[in-house]
Formats: sequence, C-alpha cells, structure tokens
Amino acid sequence: MMRRALTLATALLLAAASAATSGAGASADHVPLLLRPAGVFDGVDGKVHAGWQVLVRGERIVAVGPDLSAPADARIVDLAGDTLMPGMIEGHGHLFLHPYDEASWDDQVLHEPLALRTARAVAHARATLRAGFTSARDLGTEGAGYADVGLKQAIDQGIVEGPRLSVATRAIVALGAYGPKGFEPGVAIPQGAEEVSGVEQMAAAVRRQIAAGADWIKLYADYRWRAGEDSRPTLSLEEIRAAVAAAHDAGRPVAVHASTPEGMRRAIEAGVDTIEHGYGGTTSIFASMAAKRITLCPTLAAADASARYRGWAGDEPAPPAVRAARESFRRARAAGVPICMGGDVGVYAHGSNAREMALMAAAGMTPAEVLVAATSGNARWMRVGDRLGAVRPGMLADLVALSGDPTVDLAALRSVRLVMKNGTIVAP
Repeated sequence: MMRRALTLATALLLAAASAATSGAGASADHVPLLLRPAGVFDGVDGKVHAGWQVLVRGERIVAVGPDLSAPADARIVDLAGDTLMPGMIEGHGHLFLHPYDEASWDDQVLHEPLALRTARAVAHARATLRAGFTSARDLGTEGAGYADVGLKQAIDQGIVEGPRLSVATRAIVALGAYGPKGFEPGVAIPQGAEEVSGVEQMAAAVRRQIAAGADWIKLYADYRWRAGEDSRPTLSLEEIRAAVAAAHDAGRPVAVHASTPEGMRRAIEAGVDTIEHGYGGTTSIFASMAAKRITLCPTLAAADASARYRGWAGDEPAPPAVRAARESFRRARAAGVPICMGGDVGVYAHGSNAREMALMAAAGMTPAEVLVAATSGNARWMRVGDRLGAVRPGMLADLVALSGDPTVDLAALRSVRLVMKNGTIVAP
C-alpha cells in the first residue's frame, strides 16, 4: 500500500510540474501518461473491463485496452485496485447557492454580497471537480446575475479549479411568480431570476442572456404564486414556445423547471430539451416526453435534502414530497424517458454530488445504469457526447479513479483516488 501511494504521489507531482510549465488544461510537453488501474468502466457498456489500461497524450485518450505498450517516454500511473472511469457530469447544479440549512434561499439572494457568493462558488467548483465531476451544467445563479459566465471563464483560463461549465445565467420566470417575496407591495425587491410578461419580453430576455454568455436557457413553467400555495403554471404555452424558438435559433438548448402536469405538458408541446424535477408527471405526460426524447432531470436529492431540513430523519414512510419524487422517477423510467443525473446540488453541499446517484439506485436503477447516466448519458443529451462521457480513443482525457468497483457498490464514489481533466491530473 505504501509503495502504491508513493508511486501515485510521484506521478501526481510530475503531472503537476508538467502542467505548471505548459499552462492549465494540458499535460506539458505532451509526455504520455499510461494509467494502470485494476479495471476500466468505459461509461458506455456498463461493465468494468479488468486489466484494461488507458494511454493519454496531451488532452486526449489515445489508446484503451489490455496490455498496452507504453511509449519509451511515458510516465506510468499505478492505480492498482482502482476502477478508472470517465469524469462524471453534474446535470443540474447551482454553484452560487449553498445548503439551505446554512442560509435560506431568500437570505442568500438578498443579504449575501455578490463577492461573497462568487468566492463561495469558486470553492464549490473546486469541491465539485475533486469529487470526480469534471463537467457540470449550472442552471441559474439565483440572484447572482451573470457571475457564472465569469466563473466559467476563470476555470477555462486556469485561474481557478473547477469542472468545465455549461451555464444558464439568469433563469427566466413569469412576472410576479418568483421571489424573494413577502415585502411591502410596490417595493422593488431584487429577484432571483429575470421576470417577463408576454411573448416579446420572453424573446428579448432569451436574447439578452445568450448575448451575456448563456449556454442554456432556463425557464420556470410553474411555481408557487404565494408562500404556502401549491405550484401552478406560470408561463403560457406561447411564452415557452417563444423562448424555445429564440434559443434554438441561436443554437442554445432549453431547460424547464416544471413540477405540475400542466407545466410539463406546455413545456413538452413547446419542444424544450430537458425538464427539471417533474415530480407531478403522469404516465401520459412521461409517454409524451419519451416520444419527443425530452430528458428528465429528476433531482431526487433536492427533495430528499429539503425534507431532511424540515426534520425528516430518513425513516419510512417518507414525506409526501419525497415519495412523489421517487414515484415520478419510476414512471419516467417505465415510459422510456431519457434520464439525466442531476440532483439540484446547491440545495445540498457541493462535492456531495454523488448523493443523487445513490438515490437513483435506491429508486430502482442498477449501479451500472446510474454510472452510465452520469457519464455518456449526460454527455449525450448535453450534446458533448463526441468528446466527453466515455473512455474511448479520441475522447478528451477526463478520467476518475475510484477505490473499489462502483458497479458493485456506489459507495466507491466517495473514495476518489485521482481526477484528470483535459489530460492533466488535478487531484488529489
């Protein structure tokens, strides 16, 4: 064990030195790295291939398979006993939020300075990467403006550590339907999203956000009009259609928060790309999603965490909101809906992203299915499957080594031994 640790530590130091001399995101001088794990989970076929190795040169994987011949100048990274797999992809997160048992959403939006929230987001990005998530879709800054665009640039330029980001900037909501709320009527209160009313305002908001750097457009198809009320549809079908048309014209996909059957129906009819939460989805709603190949991000961990903040200790029967999330997830899977792995992290702690994966398995997925969803599955619907999500020659060298076999026990996700992004070893 000591010899193995020293071997890995030496490889890490060499890789870090290489990165320092060549700039972030690439292995310096393109010295090849030969990774020798116990087995490779390629992210596609759901199996761990014992004895496979991976050869990396620069930012790309150049060879995968058993008994690879190491080039004379290759550096060997010994990962004996570990499983090597693609870097995981977080499908639904909010880097500018922190757990609601630390501070309420209202307090974060209204009382935390933007500089503080950005500093937290930098720490959250680092924790996400070091947990083995080398890519992430961040679905809204929740009152932090366009700061996610700057954070993405800082990561891309190697200024700070973090996953490669797809960002949604400011979510778009119906006028009067979002928050914070509860103040003197008529007093302008900073909102956690951009408010619109009508088709023209919707199209203008979408275009503003794309101009500011949005990779995705995020809409709220339904929400609570007042505290304590049930969610109701907030955006009209015509407004959602206008958003989809403007976004798709610009080559940007659309994600929609929807938890009511009518909100989901409108989103599906409008041709959105993903639906977030979907807790109220019916069998017929999910059949419509499956027919259009619209992906569901079930965010089981958000429902679970919120219930625990209210005092639930995990005993059964679970609270109604938790049961609804589980049941909708099962209905979606039965209907053949593509499933995103994304838990709404930010509601709970960044770096614990695998919490969603454990809940997906508890709700009926096999560990291998969960792992595929978090790798090639998420890469496919995020439109990056040609370069991410699989351990195949030609793909970007985003790789994670875990102690143990995650296809047997997802608890291995908590034992990250190595993280590589763009061919550079960044952790531990």
